[in-house]
Amino acid sequence: MTGLRYVLAALAMTAAAPTWAETPAPVRVADSVVDTLSERLFPLLGALNRLPPGSLEARARRIAACSDAPACVIEATIWTDQDRAMIAQLARTGALRSVKANADLPLAAAIDQELDAVNVVLRVYGLGLPGRYPKIDGPIFATGTPFFADSVKVAIDTARAASDAPPATIAASVRLAVALLDANDAVAATRFEPLDQRENAGTKALAARTDWTAFRYSLLIVPGVGPEDTGTTLSPRSKLHALLAAQRYRQGLAPFILVSGSAVHPRGTRFVEAVEIRRALVERYGIPADRVILEPYARHTTTNLRNATRRMVALGIPLDRPALIVTDAEQSKYIESATFTDRNRAELGYLPGAVGRRLSVYDLEFRPSRLSLRHDPRDPLDP
Repeated sequence: MTGLRYVLAALAMTAAAPTWAETPAPVRVADSVVDTLSERLFPLLGALNRLPPGSLEARARRIAACSDAPACVIEATIWTDQDRAMIAQLARTGALRSVKANADLPLAAAIDQELDAVNVVLRVYGLGLPGRYPKIDGPIFATGTPFFADSVKVAIDTARAASDAPPATIAASVRLAVALLDANDAVAATRFEPLDQRENAGTKALAARTDWTAFRYSLLIVPGVGPEDTGTTLSPRSKLHALLAAQRYRQGLAPFILVSGSAVHPRGTRFVEAVEIRRALVERYGIPADRVILEPYARHTTTNLRNATRRMVALGIPLDRPALIVTDAEQSKYIESATFTDRNRAELGYLPGAVGRRLSVYDLEFRPSRLSLRHDPRDPLDP
């Protein structure tokens, strides 16, 4: 090759140099898990976008002082009482008029709840502090181990790589919280979305054509119970629940069966309680699949009832008629107890409905409440 050809070849290679030969600014790429989780947990914070100039200066100085020390960054990113009071004041003065409220909660209270939820994630998954349900939730790696420390560092790096939002902003703190959840595979809240356009689409179409006056109950609510070992798909109690529900459906008591329960017990199980109960109803008892409503998010008896109400509203099932809770005798008795009432008030802040007349040791009437529509990301695996 002549000298001229060498020069021409070199010029051609330079002209064809890939764009990544430069050092670009971060490019926003769609991430279906992160985007869905952010919207599901923090819809109000995502709508805030910009705050008045200078409102976050103290936060910015606090975070900048940490340099790259992961634990310090997490601590500094936590929303202090002063930070939250400033955001609440903006909501009260009408500066955030474009933000949609959370069910019946005042806007300031709903926004503060989401900031509190960000703090919960930062503390549990970023600092390793115990959460509300430490036996079934929390970081993959034990606090204080090198693996835990590295997972936090990588989550911080991931959040910064994914977004060019200044670290003190709401957007950056949300992105960090979501990165911590993702680093620990704590993304159960996104697993079945969009739930009612996929899993429950057939039911939604049937509900629109249902004559509710032809049935004693609007639906049968069937909570799951975990098997407590990772190899069992369906616990003996959940098998009993499926049998009882099939019997009541064949009696014509309700047009639909709602099965409720996530992958909860034991921690790390692959089996979703609601999915497995629905499988039993369809395959063992011949219940039509579009007559079985899937509610795969509830992690506790409290949220079994709360989430059932949410699915009813989403699918067009009336709330002014009673439903029937069908479960084993022990859980049924617990749902009727003062202990369960107190737990609902402590964990949810309200009663998800009114427990009514008992039909048998397995059957309790239930009147759902619209208070259940309140979104609560402080339990990030099931907000």
